[in-house]
Formats: sequence, C-alpha cells, structure tokens
Amino acid sequence: MKLTVDRLHITLDRTPILREVNLEARKGDIVGLVGPNGSGKSTLLRAVYRSLRPADGVVRVGDDVWALSARAAARRTAAVLQDGGGNTTGLTVTEIVALGRAPHHGLLGRDGAADHRAVQEAIDRCGVLPFADRDFASLSGGERQRVLLARALAQRPQLLVLDEVTNHLDIRARFELLDLIRATGVTTLAVLHDLDLAARLCDHLVVLHKGAVITAGLVLKVLTPAVLRDVFGVRATTERHPDGVIRVVYGAQPLADDGTTDADSTAVGDGTADADSTTAGADTTPDGDGRSAEGAVR
Repeated sequence: MKLTVDRLHITLDRTPILREVNLEARKGDIVGLVGPNGSGKSTLLRAVYRSLRPADGVVRVGDDVWALSARAAARRTAAVLQDGGGNTTGLTVTEIVALGRAPHHGLLGRDGAADHRAVQEAIDRCGVLPFADRDFASLSGGERQRVLLARALAQRPQLLVLDEVTNHLDIRARFELLDLIRATGVTTLAVLHDLDLAARLCDHLVVLHKGAVITAGLVLKVLTPAVLRDVFGVRATTERHPDGVIRVVYGAQPLADDGTTDADSTAVGDGTADADSTTAGADTTPDGDGRSAEGAVR
C-alpha cells in the first residue's frame, strides 16, 4: 500500500518541529529518511504510525491514518523502534512475535488458526526458530531485532516503519537485518543514521534538515557532494562500485563550521593541493537507479 505524507506540520510545546513535509513511498518501495540529529526524523515517524497528531497536513496509508481507528491503523502499519521490546519480562520469543496479532483481535479475542500461521511464518522468515522458546531478554541485540521484525511481520502490515533498527548491532548483524527487510517486499519507511547502510538498502532517500525536506529521490541523485557538505557537514561523494553496491566515500579532512577543511588552504609537499581537496568535492556520481544491484545488501 502506498504511503503519502502531504504538507505535514508538527508543533511541540509551541515550537515548530516539522514544516510542510511531503514524501511518498510507493507500494513495495523502501524509502530512507536521513538527516542530522534533531532534524525531525523520529517525529515524522511518530506521525506516520499514528503516535503523534500533526498540527496540519495529512498522513495516508491508503486512507488518512487519523480517520481510522487505532486498531484499524495498526493493522495497516507496523513499527519497529529503537530498543522497542517494551515490557517483555518473562516472555518467550514466540510470545513476543504473537503480540503482533493483537490488532486483529477484539478485546477478548483469542488466537485462531490464521494467527498461528502468521506467527509461524514470521518466525521462519526472520530465522528465529532456533530460539523460539527462549526468554526474549536472554537474546543478543541482533537476535532481538530479528524477533521484533518478526513481531511486525506477524501483524501482516502494509507499511513497515523502522527507527534506527541497526543501532547497537555489529556489522554482520546489520547486513543480515537489512537483507531481511529488503526480502519482506513490504512498503517501508526507515530512519537510518548510517548513510552507507541507507544507500545500500533504500530505493529512494528523503533528506530532512531543520524540520524541512531538503531533497528527495534516487540515492545517487540525493547524496551529492553539496548535500553531504551543506546538510551533514562532511566532505564526501557517493559512487557505485563494480559489485553494484553504492558506497559513501568520505574525505580525510573534517569540515570546519564555514564548510572548509585545512586542506583547502594548506599546500602539501611540493606545493600542489591535497588530492582529496581537489577531487572529493567534485560530483563523480554515476548514473543509476539509486541503489545496489538486485537490491542486495552486501
């Protein structure tokens, strides 16, 4: 199902947090939401999964999410948040995954055959069957995130909302989790702090800065040297490697507050400019569809 955010405006404590935000995720797309800390990414997600009512504008997951009941909205959208286990004391992995079926039940509803199938399919899909009977609290960070993704998939959502789900994971666990997300085929809006991971996973990126959308589109068209410099404060380029994976290549010198580096004004060796300072600012991004070949996360 398509996600549409139209002219969204959010104010907290009389302070504007998001201003005139527009974005779209077509059915099956993975859209990454990136930007510096404090740019409003998590606030936007809260509006999408119906946790925070906007001052103006609309979020549609098929329909306006605030025109739906909380239960109906939860049947359409599942969220996996940072450290989102909640109160899981004494619950097994299977019991955690089964919580994803709650939006499909009435107040006193009980699990039926369809619920059991959905839970088992999610457990199998996310590879958590080997520890299905273990206490959730005993798992590693990567294992927990797999379980929380399985809980979301058991919900049978039409939209996945992910907030920094790779935090605190080692690099292999990050890649494995992103591969799982890609394989779901579910329309996804994901906040990712790591630009390399965002470039590897996403079909499109939306860059937020100071509560507004700066640019949006295909990865290679969005993560330009100018955007990386002006929004993120780094000297960098993006390029597609022969293996098909898009990578962000960072310069050796950090940027000062005025957007320059020491290399911009310092001669190196024989008096020629540092090669990094003369080439890293050039837009060398090749044409392409904006993400890794065949959607693989490597």
